[in-house]
Amino acid sequence: MLGILHQAVPRYTSYPTAPNFSSAVDDAVYRSWLAGLAENATLSIYLHVPYCRDLCFYCGCNTKATHKQKPIERYAKLIAEEMAQIARYAGRHKVRYLHWGGGTPSILGADLLKFTAGELARHFDLAALVEHAIELDPRYLNPSLVRALRSIGVNRASLGVQDFNPRVQQTVGRIQPFDVVKNAVVTLREFGVVKINLDLMYGLPRQTVSNIQETVHLAHQLEPQRIAVFGYAHVPWFRAQQRLIDESELPSARERLAQATAAHDALVQLGYQPIGLDHYARSDDQIATAARAGRLRRNFQGYTVDDADALIGLGASAISRLPNGFAQNASDVGGYSRAVAAAKLATVKGISISVDDRIRGQIIERLMCDMAVDLEAIGDRFEIDVGSNFSDALAALDPLRDIGNLQIDGYRIRITDKGRPFARVVASAFDAYLKRNHTRHSPAI
Repeated sequence: MLGILHQAVPRYTSYPTAPNFSSAVDDAVYRSWLAGLAENATLSIYLHVPYCRDLCFYCGCNTKATHKQKPIERYAKLIAEEMAQIARYAGRHKVRYLHWGGGTPSILGADLLKFTAGELARHFDLAALVEHAIELDPRYLNPSLVRALRSIGVNRASLGVQDFNPRVQQTVGRIQPFDVVKNAVVTLREFGVVKINLDLMYGLPRQTVSNIQETVHLAHQLEPQRIAVFGYAHVPWFRAQQRLIDESELPSARERLAQATAAHDALVQLGYQPIGLDHYARSDDQIATAARAGRLRRNFQGYTVDDADALIGLGASAISRLPNGFAQNASDVGGYSRAVAAAKLATVKGISISVDDRIRGQIIERLMCDMAVDLEAIGDRFEIDVGSNFSDALAALDPLRDIGNLQIDGYRIRITDKGRPFARVVASAFDAYLKRNHTRHSPAI
């Protein structure tokens, strides 16, 4: 069991995963993919804003701190130009889902949010928009900003909470009392942004099971539709600010599992439906309904009901998913800026999707979403022999089956409630890239 806890595996928000992208996919390839979209193809748009007022020590996102307005204004103009270039190659498509992430996208402020939304409406058809979501830092929310969010059509807000314990907050550099988050939620609802997501974390320095339980109950008082509980990924070789965290204060692998289990048990007892690996939702929420119907999806924003034909990523580091494959923009703002300023797409890497990738991607997505998969059904769909293609993967799952984390009936795999925390490990058995690449990933728990 201890070996499983320490096993480093991807989060599988895509397959193939981002560490397998290469420079073989450049702006010319991405242009051809955009031009090849069907005329009636629907889009999902992710807009990345890589700026925050301050950096939290635990953050693993592609972002930087700034207190200056000029870089933010320049960035908004670059995003608008990138939109124009995308539309130039792809044409005007209907957008069904729109998500602002970061960083802290609301750092744009009311005027630039309205400007950017206006540019989106100019280059894309937003009339059929189903969901318009944004990630927010509750410490920087005020009525003026929320009024602007509502005016551009935002109908779902995701608030970063992590942990309500003052000692933990001090250790991770994010002081955010409960009343600050409560006031943010009240303000959002007053202005009509009524769909609220809260993001919690386990595995933070000085965090305990009792911290997690108290945070879950406080979060529940705010009556969110969804709660996500993410495991902190300590990757100081990837995010320099994490070096400010004292590793001796991080919980052990066993303690992380105990924290994840405590959060799960508390949320289920409070009436939330478990969604995939780390999300929980009220039973009447869209993703809960989709999960029960086997229609849940997974993408770079986590669990979703997004059924668009393609995902267009805008901004530095943003990843696009098209029928042909994945394309990622330059992660550094400088590289992204130079490309867009030169009237080029900012694509620097990606990967074309093979038939084998599609098959394995579907298997991994069903495992991550449904905690189960019927390999034979997928094999029939793609006209392949399941036994010869996945015998090694099934053999690799025997240890998890032996300790009760899995049930395997022929070619049907079901992850048990006990095994839910190990869903990433189960999915990794079908990852053809994992063994031949030595990329560093976060621990399974």
